[in-house]
Amino acid sequence: MLPVSLFTKAVPWHSSPSLFFAFPTDTAFTVAGWIGVLLSGLVIAGIADHYSTWFSMLAWAALWTLYISFVNVGQTFYGFGWESILLEACFYAVFLGSRGTTPQTIGIWLLRWLLFRVMFGAGLIKLRGDPCWRDLTCLSYHYETQPMPGPLSWYFHWAPDWFHKGGVLFNHFAELVVPFGYFLPQPISSFAGVITIVFQALIFAGGNLSWLNALTMVLAVSAFDDRFLARVLPIGVPATHPPALTHKLAVAALGVLVVVLSIQPVRNMLSQGQIMNTVYNRFHLVGTYGAFGSITRPRYEIIVEGTADEELTSQTVWRAYEFKGKPGDLDSLAAANRTVSLAAGLAHVVRSHVILL
Repeated sequence: MLPVSLFTKAVPWHSSPSLFFAFPTDTAFTVAGWIGVLLSGLVIAGIADHYSTWFSMLAWAALWTLYISFVNVGQTFYGFGWESILLEACFYAVFLGSRGTTPQTIGIWLLRWLLFRVMFGAGLIKLRGDPCWRDLTCLSYHYETQPMPGPLSWYFHWAPDWFHKGGVLFNHFAELVVPFGYFLPQPISSFAGVITIVFQALIFAGGNLSWLNALTMVLAVSAFDDRFLARVLPIGVPATHPPALTHKLAVAALGVLVVVLSIQPVRNMLSQGQIMNTVYNRFHLVGTYGAFGSITRPRYEIIVEGTADEELTSQTVWRAYEFKGKPGDLDSLAAANRTVSLAAGLAHVVRSHVILL
């Protein structure tokens, strides 16, 4: 729908760096995707971190390069805030080092700073946005009108009014108060991480927001320390050695870079004209994040149709595409509801006749 080959001809490489400027083909996308799967498998299995710090850094850097190549040519379909969050988190992961390297404080704090901007930015945009966040009524609509309701959304929607208002209050607490705990000493930082994970899990249960919630929960792990994790997970603390001088210098340089790049996001958070999900550079580093500044009251369904006719006329037959995860065709749902109501009415008549007999 948005051909990359046309995009690469219209946009210069330096404005949106991507490997696909050289190879804007389906074959290149497929090969890059499978390489990403292979590298991700090495990272998840711990193989990438098993050897030297430089091998680990190379694996993470390759993952970041591949993904930013997709995002920077993906246009509308890769224009969501969570794409930039993932890229920023992946870039910081490059500098964490292998499992045998003692984690550097700066690296951990960079992840916490990202988590803070995700959560606190979302809290601020709500207070400055839709008035329903201030009168505690937003959740009376959200579960029904959110982009992708889940299996439990119906139950959340029909919960009592106190449940909805309490949910908004918990949202404000989790997004406006708890994030400051990420930077406090232990165990406060760990408790803040736990509250964030619980909060994201509740959002995940109430609807499908892609992997934004899962990604935020992973970032929240940076608020824990080894002693806290050892209490809740059957893991041991591995023996580590101090990072090499070059590694320390690289992380320090990254810290200085993030401080400089944080000026615009901080100004945005302090501004009354705060905006959501904005990147300030072509590498998607240190962006501005936030979600659901406004809540839709009515639910609109977009119908995408296609036809097999080569020539379009007034007689062309269009057929709607049904997407998995969507509530479904509204006319079909209405017909199904009428059928259920008719069946219930018929059952009632039959029961009445049985009683009379």
